[in-house]
Amino acid sequence: MGDVLSQNEIDSLLAALSTGELDVEEIKDNNEKQVKNYDFARPSKFSKEHLRTLEIIFEHYGRLLSTNLPVYLRKNVQVEVMNSEAVTYSEFSNALSNPVLLGIVNFAPLQGNIIVEMASNLGYAIVDRMLGGRGDPMDKVREFSEIELLIIERIMIVCVNLLKEPWENVVDIHPRLERIETNSQYAQIISPSEMIAIVTINLKIGDVEGLMNICLPFITLEDVIDKLNTKYWYSNMQDQDDKDYTEAIESLIQRAQLPVKAVLGNSKISVSDFAMLQRGDIIRLDRKVDDELDIYVGNIRKFTALPGSSGDNYAVRITSVIREEQ
Repeated sequence: MGDVLSQNEIDSLLAALSTGELDVEEIKDNNEKQVKNYDFARPSKFSKEHLRTLEIIFEHYGRLLSTNLPVYLRKNVQVEVMNSEAVTYSEFSNALSNPVLLGIVNFAPLQGNIIVEMASNLGYAIVDRMLGGRGDPMDKVREFSEIELLIIERIMIVCVNLLKEPWENVVDIHPRLERIETNSQYAQIISPSEMIAIVTINLKIGDVEGLMNICLPFITLEDVIDKLNTKYWYSNMQDQDDKDYTEAIESLIQRAQLPVKAVLGNSKISVSDFAMLQRGDIIRLDRKVDDELDIYVGNIRKFTALPGSSGDNYAVRITSVIREEQ
């Protein structure tokens, strides 16, 4: 009933028409169709849902980086996904400066490659840290040497291998670092007009902070683009089975080797007596023959036992278990 006018509204409308305050042409129904501009140079191939799903994937990837990189760098690593956006490849490549660290990654079984771009100050910090330094960046930007690139390549391979797990709910990928380029002109993996999705990650190694950009071309993700939505993502997430982890941990612990020793007794002698000890000498212990022995597991007193033999070997028979509360 919201479209029905009251009598007062009708009177006001007629009065406005009669005085000329309202033009009849202005209140005519406009049957013209609304036209939406479409930029063929920037086709919208990535929706907001696609970009949001990519952020979720790389948030998982960021958690893996923050737990795995400290093993190699021996520094605290903090990772945060900043944003994701869709741009043309020319816009991405034109924004790069030289020297730059571009990892060309084969994203098999998907077609084409992706690019992992790392800020140069992070590269200098990685080299300094891997060579035993504090992880400080260089004050003056210069080209990377061959040895420095080999060191960075080792860390880049670790980063690339970690991509497999976050993508497993979408596609089973086998990423492989093909090469590292320091000049953007040699990293033309697709046409400059092709659309790409860029996920920007803020990486902090100790006190050094820089950006890592993941460049994902549409032609590479085209076969799985329908799977890049949160509904598909969560429906394919497998619940972790805590029982399996418990059994695996128990199995590993059960095979662990522990030192066990039985202490017959203790005695105190002088240094001079110790220096004069000869074969056949008798040392008096603080225990009697029928006293129970202390059994240590590692450095913890765990059992008491009586001495004996088993075949031709010495042995002990457990008489009691010493609990923690004892």
